[in-house]
Amino acid sequence: MKKRVDSFEGKTIYGHRMSIIEPVFGNICTNKRLNRFSLRGKSKVQGQWRMFCLVHNIEKLMRYGSIH
Repeated sequence: MKKRVDSFEGKTIYGHRMSIIEPVFGNICTNKRLNRFSLRGKSKVQGQWRMFCLVHNIEKLMRYGSIH
């Protein structure tokens, strides 16, 4: 994996992560205050994570989705 990440293509892909992936986690952790899951069990935690992702995506649609 280190070899793949250290390649030119790997560095290009990983460089995009900061502008694509990290803001999502930052928003969910900081603004939504999800720094720990409040439920136990894999299925419940997955449900809680999906709920936070759903809220994040709905906010994006509200902000950027209605371009007319």
